Amino acid sequence: MTTSSPSRFDVYEAITNQIIAAIETGSGKVQMPWHRSGASIMRPVNVASRNAYRGVNTVALWAAADAFGFPHGLWGTYRQWQDRGAQVRKGEKSSLIIFYKQFDADDQAEKSGSDQSNDDRRFIARASRVFNIAQVDGYVLSEPDISTDRIDPILAAESFIAGAGVSIAVGGERAYYNIKSDSITMPDRCRFIGTKTSTATEGWYSTLLHELVHYSGAEHRLNRTFGERFGDDAYAMEEMTAELGAAFLCGDLGITAEPRPDHADYIGHWLRILKGDRKAIFTAASAANKASEYLASLSNRERREAA
Repeated sequence: MTTSSPSRFDVYEAITNQIIAAIETGSGKVQMPWHRSGASIMRPVNVASRNAYRGVNTVALWAAADAFGFPHGLWGTYRQWQDRGAQVRKGEKSSLIIFYKQFDADDQAEKSGSDQSNDDRRFIARASRVFNIAQVDGYVLSEPDISTDRIDPILAAESFIAGAGVSIAVGGERAYYNIKSDSITMPDRCRFIGTKTSTATEGWYSTLLHELVHYSGAEHRLNRTFGERFGDDAYAMEEMTAELGAAFLCGDLGITAEPRPDHADYIGHWLRILKGDRKAIFTAASAANKASEYLASLSNRERREAA
């Protein structure tokens, strides 16, 4: 089911409010909706295409899974589930995602509420409503092939990080990306002691991936800036992008998305930004998605050259 009237329904505001609600519910636990554990760590996947959702849709569906306790990341529209012989149970509540429909720039009737890309193509935001596999009857997940060797997710992370080609120094108490030296500094490994939901190793890698996203935004890479639109909040937007990017990469690599020690300091600031700008989370998620895809391209290139 989709909506077609931006004047009656604002999909940006609706999805932003959905994420804000999840953050406000979890802020007392210093837990964001993209800090997943167990089976829910996976990127949300569409049941029809088997493709992972991208950008803000990843965040929105993580937030929905967190709010309703869904243990699996498989989603689909009402019709997509029906097409696979499954039925959404009566009374189940859908979750919002967004997609962009391209239309002719001369189509005056569609211009209201549209976004325009840099190449003059025009797109209009549309909402779609999806249901989690936990909300349907009649769909059975295929059992994994136990004879298949599983890649150690930590080894996969090592390969991924090596592919970025970044210089990483270890020592001290802080994790940070140094713009001048174009390098990352990580705290001593002994300082990562683990939590109830994550091991020390998972904390190490999620923190390192956070800094790797910062590394991707350098001027000679993605040249990521947030400009005048966010002003004094540009730094907080970059931190939100790095945390989301790290969460995306943790999902891809099978690593628990562990909150950073300074994460609690950002919650109130992020909430203020999201409440003041309905598209802020879309901007951060889009930038995080670009960063994760860029870093993946570096890793893939390294493997091809090595082969």
